[in-house]
Amino acid sequence: MAMRKFVADEDFIAAPVKSPVSYDVVEQLDIRVGRIISVEDVPTSKKLLRLRVGFGDHERTVISGMKGERDNHDEIVGEQALFVVNLEPRVMAGERSEAMILDIGYADGLLPALAQPERSLPDGARAG
Repeated sequence: MAMRKFVADEDFIAAPVKSPVSYDVVEQLDIRVGRIISVEDVPTSKKLLRLRVGFGDHERTVISGMKGERDNHDEIVGEQALFVVNLEPRVMAGERSEAMILDIGYADGLLPALAQPERSLPDGARAG
């Protein structure tokens, strides 16, 4: 599969900072470390992958538009990343997503990188 074309790092210009929000808004988000257990293609979509993610005491399905970000999707199996786990479930291409993976760069047109803890932490550990 052809990789999506992204902005070269040297061409990157930081976007303006968004308007301030209250600390209460941030406190409402439940961001946790999860370990990616499996990655599968969503056959009805050109962009979506189905991730199975472990959060210590449970697992969830996460649908993410990251199909064009890597040549080998299996390279993220076993990796920890940050996920927003208290969003309302969302159906995409007929698949139910129970969390949102956080990545860095996509919104700026850069080749995305997973938002990951700097060292291994227990799955389910909260950010904040």
